[in-house]
Amino acid sequence: MAAKRTTNRRQFLRGESALVALGDIGAANEPWQGASGVAPPHAVRGEQDAYLLEVGRRAMACQFAVLLNAGQHAGAADTALAALDRVAAVEEQLSIFRPESELSDVNRRASTEDVPVDAGLFELLEYAVRLHETTGGAFDITAGPLSRVWGFTRREGRVPDQAELHAALALIGTHRLLLDREHRTVRFAAAGMEINPGAIGKGYALDACTRLLLERGVENFMIHGGQSSVAARGSRTPDGRGWKVGLRHPLRPQLRIAEVMLRDRALGTSGTAVQSFHYRGRKYGHIIDPRSGWPAEGTLSATVLAPTAVDADALSTALYVMGVKRALAWCAAHPDVAAVLVAPGQGAGTVEIHMANIDENDWTWFDGALISEGDAIHETADEHPV
Repeated sequence: MAAKRTTNRRQFLRGESALVALGDIGAANEPWQGASGVAPPHAVRGEQDAYLLEVGRRAMACQFAVLLNAGQHAGAADTALAALDRVAAVEEQLSIFRPESELSDVNRRASTEDVPVDAGLFELLEYAVRLHETTGGAFDITAGPLSRVWGFTRREGRVPDQAELHAALALIGTHRLLLDREHRTVRFAAAGMEINPGAIGKGYALDACTRLLLERGVENFMIHGGQSSVAARGSRTPDGRGWKVGLRHPLRPQLRIAEVMLRDRALGTSGTAVQSFHYRGRKYGHIIDPRSGWPAEGTLSATVLAPTAVDADALSTALYVMGVKRALAWCAAHPDVAAVLVAPGQGAGTVEIHMANIDENDWTWFDGALISEGDAIHETADEHPV
């Protein structure tokens, strides 16, 4: 397979972008495997005999990239760079690790005064409140104190004592965000509260990229943020089916569970394979149930397909926290959201795969079994690798 090539702004200014557009010929139409996949694609020749152009930059502690059918849209590479500038702008606005960000300013001041915010940020907070309500509290944008007390904010996992946990829980509650739509202000109902966009920020950034690309006439593209968030419009393939994205097996990341064709929608995956720690023989993942204060259990990964990236990003976390049974019930009431939930099987090394609102025509499964919606797949690690 061709060596990875990522084009940055400096290369474009030096005229080196042609190295990507006209570069190595690799395997045909390699799927991008996100939250659950291997690496982003290289410059390859795909099914429509067109090269794949990738323009990327580092942001939000991961690699963002815009993927384009090379030569299809005039000026598309420059437009992709402008779209990635939007990611940087979102990071400057939302990062809680930057003292000068708008959200850091809100977190400093909102306990004592009404803080006016940008229209886009206000809409994002309103969305977070609605999602908190519709998911029964499984999604909570104020859950930052829990991540901190468990050590996940700085990737130094630890088990808190009961006093620490109780103190953190006292600061949690999206229902205590006081939003004034008329004046577009935010206030906290309790001192010490904070907003943490960790489960929604990348989706928000991808939607900003998507809007810019569409506004400038680029209609066929895929954007990914790290290995958990993807948005796609149009198609990579001449049959118009979309862009191919692979899902990893949560227990054996070198294997894929499936591939899905993504078109005019977004995909988000949540799991704890990357951020977790073991203590006294027990594994603790970084996705915390804001209702109990403890890391969510019972689900290995939750993948969501939704109309927007902010939907897919936030809902993958919420459904993971809910657990399989409640997540499937939630999806039954929201037919515009599709989900693939992977849970531990009944035997060691086995998994169960549960689906909701899946269009089987878009999916290729690698277990060799015929799957229908609502069925569970039981696979052993040795006999039937998924």
